[in-house]
Amino acid sequence: MPVVSGADQLFDPSRGTAEFPCSGRDYCLNPAVVYWEMTRACSLACRHCRAEAMPGPDARELTFAEGKSLLLQISGFNDPLPQLILTGGDPLERVDLYDLIDEARRLRLTVSITPSATPKLTADVLTRLRYHEIEGLGLSLDGSSAAHHDAIRGVTGCFDRTVQAIETAGKLGLPVQINTLVAEETATDLPRIYELLKTLPIARWSLFFLISVGRGKVLQSLSPDDAERCLDWIYDLSKVSPFQIKTTEAPFYRRSALEKMKQEGRVAQEIKRSSIYRSFQIRDGHGVVFVSNQGYIYPAGFLPLQAGNVRSDHLVDVYRHSPLFCALHTPGRFHGKCGECEYAQICGGSRSRAFALSGDPLSSDPLCSYEPNKIGNRERAIR
Repeated sequence: MPVVSGADQLFDPSRGTAEFPCSGRDYCLNPAVVYWEMTRACSLACRHCRAEAMPGPDARELTFAEGKSLLLQISGFNDPLPQLILTGGDPLERVDLYDLIDEARRLRLTVSITPSATPKLTADVLTRLRYHEIEGLGLSLDGSSAAHHDAIRGVTGCFDRTVQAIETAGKLGLPVQINTLVAEETATDLPRIYELLKTLPIARWSLFFLISVGRGKVLQSLSPDDAERCLDWIYDLSKVSPFQIKTTEAPFYRRSALEKMKQEGRVAQEIKRSSIYRSFQIRDGHGVVFVSNQGYIYPAGFLPLQAGNVRSDHLVDVYRHSPLFCALHTPGRFHGKCGECEYAQICGGSRSRAFALSGDPLSSDPLCSYEPNKIGNRERAIR
């Protein structure tokens, strides 16, 4: 089908999205999401754990007073305020969790949480989270059966608790996002996981493409060609799925999906209404910022480069002005294919994977198989 006249001009990826912002937010100034790793304490032993969680809390983690200070710093970003996601470890291990949620809500922050599927995740806890105005629940499901999932999570019974929590959250009207690892060890099970999720009350499925950090180094990433095939499958699925589907640490899905939408003759307004359009530009350190349990400020949880600490630095200043974040805000400074790519603005590649594989957060994302149109880029540069 021919592309509708004007669609190519409107969505010329070499011009990025400054002309067509996703949400009116300048991601150089204000992130879409702030992740706070409240604690490393967790009773699971997940094979791909970024945080390398441990049974008890670290004595150096932010205190209640320091946590309140962090929340005040987050509220210093301009409207629209970023979404706060409480993560870990297991946030349920924080004894002051509900007081901190109440403080965040007092500051008008939207709060979601990613608890671990341990015996602590009861119906009473989910009801309490709903009472304290948690607006979203993130749960991990890495297998279509207990045998598959529990082997990844390292604890028997985790699968059953996860499914029960999803069902309970659905009854409470608490939106659920399911996070699923994409690696060689899980790839063949993804269609069966999708069939299971269709029977459960979820709002979104996020497929996380493995970054080899923490315990994740023991797992195997897909090859670039297999990753591309997986993206094709995700796009086809997104057109019929009863819930939204997104990718994490695979921003090149935006390029893949945009190409397919244009090939299908989608007009500009259709593309702008799609969920994939709303993610344009967002990447590690640009639209995303991560604060560790000890207050260190990172571009993302999977990009462990310190740019400051909320105990001595202000989160807003670090995000906007630190050399690391300024570089990540500027795709023209990326190296290799990602620096040459005509989709650099809307995609930019996974900065975390680039760092994990090369030690340089500005290098190319090795999982992306796309070859940039260098000639087209030069012609546009001349014009």
